[in-house]
Amino acid sequence: MGRLPVFIFLSVLLLAFDYYCFRAILSVFKKWKPGTRKLFTILWWGYTFVLLIGVFSTFYANLFLSLKSVILVAYFLTVACKLVLLPFLVIDDLRRFIMKLSRPTKPKTGQLIDPALPETITQPSHAEPISRSSFLVKAGLITAAIPLTSLSWGIVKGAYDYKIIRRTLLLPNLPASFDGMKLGQISDIHSGSFYDPRAVLGGVEMLMAEKPDVVFFTGDLVNDMATEMRDYQDIFKKVKAPLGVYSVLGNHDYGEYRFGKEPSAIKTKNLQEVIKTHERMGWDLLMNTHRRLKVNGEEIGILGIENWGTGRFPKYGRMDLATKDTDDLPVKLLLSHDPSHWRAEVLPKYPQIDAMFSGHTHGMQFGVRTEDFQWSPVQYIYNEWAGLYQEAQQQLYVNVGYGFLGYPGRVGILPEITIFELKRA
Repeated sequence: MGRLPVFIFLSVLLLAFDYYCFRAILSVFKKWKPGTRKLFTILWWGYTFVLLIGVFSTFYANLFLSLKSVILVAYFLTVACKLVLLPFLVIDDLRRFIMKLSRPTKPKTGQLIDPALPETITQPSHAEPISRSSFLVKAGLITAAIPLTSLSWGIVKGAYDYKIIRRTLLLPNLPASFDGMKLGQISDIHSGSFYDPRAVLGGVEMLMAEKPDVVFFTGDLVNDMATEMRDYQDIFKKVKAPLGVYSVLGNHDYGEYRFGKEPSAIKTKNLQEVIKTHERMGWDLLMNTHRRLKVNGEEIGILGIENWGTGRFPKYGRMDLATKDTDDLPVKLLLSHDPSHWRAEVLPKYPQIDAMFSGHTHGMQFGVRTEDFQWSPVQYIYNEWAGLYQEAQQQLYVNVGYGFLGYPGRVGILPEITIFELKRA
């Protein structure tokens, strides 16, 4: 399903939620004057329809990326807040429904209770109809403000709050000449989501200040279009290392979310431009191939494949091509964008791969991550989603990404620059 049908479906749901929430709020604030109610109605529905028109325009109008980001953020926050409010309203409606069913039926005013006693007449009932619980609705409104506050903070503070994660990578067969080598990794730039070039440059400068001997980039340079790198190519061109910068493609780099899965001239042209962007930045793009990294006459292998992911994600990666003529190399480091590739193909079929470097998950840009504990909703989708994993002698590292996609911020799972020290085990 394309993005437009998904948007239309979500918009219909949003309108239904809007009406439901709108009626609930009016039922709580009954004492509003008619003018206040009218103003609230205009602002409520005016915002909703302007927002939907704005999001719809992002599919067809040539808007500035920053404006697209503002529109999509507003849409994301609106949906998130109303989804948090919704359970409170449903619970209260269920409460009211149960109370109505359990309340004994009262005779209407003037109805005879006993025909034998015509003088016995029930008194007029002064009970008000069951109203929506102000407490539950107001509690829901307060609770809905929590994601609004945290997600807004994630945009203001988290989107470009780059963190350096340091790891020691133990490799039993590492040649002595590579012992202590410093390796940097970044992943998932998603340049089409950026709106602050100066902040992006700050992260690159942090990476370069570490003076890595070699740098890996593990895919998703763009969201869809090669042109997204227009304002950021010169920034990432500053990423250099004495032993080279090696990169691979991610699922977004093929343009399939914009042009579809079927081959087309415009899709091919866009991919070729993405490939040329790697070349212009001086990055060695590995597409189902390998390089021999040589220091003091000793060698290790840097292997890189095109995207290979389980489920609906593209499977263009060819491990048979990347590993060809590498049997003599004592250590093989693999760049593969999607960490699901490790468990699905690398572990069962390629035991000669010592370590694999991935990205893709973003840590869902939301969660908790400390030295001793990490949690994110994405862990219910991916077994390996952030950090270092090991089975037997094979290792995997998942970088949670340099950029962001969809929600232009991060809460708890901050943008990552990884610095490894290679050590002989």
